[in-house]
Amino acid sequence: MVIWKLSRYILRYDTEDGSVYFNIKNNHSFLITNELKKNIQENWFKLVYWDRRVISILEIKNLKVHYPIRGGFFNKVVDHVYAVDGVSMVIEQGKTYGLIGESGSGKSTYLRSLNRMNDTIDIAKVTGQILYQGIDVNRPEINVYEMRKHIGMVFQRPNPFAKSIYRNITFAHERAGVKDKQVLDEIVETSLRQAALWDQVKDDLHKSALTLSGGQQQRLCIARAISVKPDILLMDEPASALDPIATAQLEETMLELKKDFTIIIVTHSMQQAARASDYTGFFYLGDLIEYDKTSNIFQNAKLQSTNDYVTGHFG
Repeated sequence: MVIWKLSRYILRYDTEDGSVYFNIKNNHSFLITNELKKNIQENWFKLVYWDRRVISILEIKNLKVHYPIRGGFFNKVVDHVYAVDGVSMVIEQGKTYGLIGESGSGKSTYLRSLNRMNDTIDIAKVTGQILYQGIDVNRPEINVYEMRKHIGMVFQRPNPFAKSIYRNITFAHERAGVKDKQVLDEIVETSLRQAALWDQVKDDLHKSALTLSGGQQQRLCIARAISVKPDILLMDEPASALDPIATAQLEETMLELKKDFTIIIVTHSMQQAARASDYTGFFYLGDLIEYDKTSNIFQNAKLQSTNDYVTGHFG
């Protein structure tokens, strides 16, 4: 028997006879028939009432990401390379977390694991627990598409769709069945305002998103990600392809977004991590070497290696 304990519900799945029970804490119990079991397993994120009072929104336990090394005449697996080697963190709601470290230290691989982006790499093996509001989203039966509505991502380089600015925001909602133009208009305006882009594009919503500047495209990608109202926003070096002015504008946007979202950002910029993050984690060779409040990391690091890295004397 497997028991999944959620914020207000307990879903009990009896593997012997296939019965599924949905128990609410007030002791009312409902038997869910076998014919509904598959639909429940595919859509169970939709069944959950998320308790917003929970402070720790994400807990990562002993996360490992490794790739096999093959060799010999039969091309057998002879060893593994660990890109992430047993990292654990607790992420509080409404905070911003900066992940720093040299290229190849595992920070981006770690970030991509948090919403299962490493699933797209066939040889990548991810183990450990990624507990989002108590639910291990690393379980194979999780509906990844639904999960990513709660844990969104913005990539290193802007990747707007080859569509209008308007449809970049509405595309996912239209595919989900939203047809009311008034509702779609409201989603577009709200998300573009949150990404600090509305005033710049409000008169050009039906122009191609590809006509925007790099900084504007990245903020459009942020707007697209937050339009589905995720709790957590993952950002993988979002300013790496931007000029200094666009980077400063992006950081201002992040400071506004942290009022409504928990943000985890990978960055090579020590200044950006110091300015934008409440907590900072230093990665080295797949390990989380030190993790603390940002002020402590940059002013009073416990480890000499951390201090050397943030002051530019590392290596």
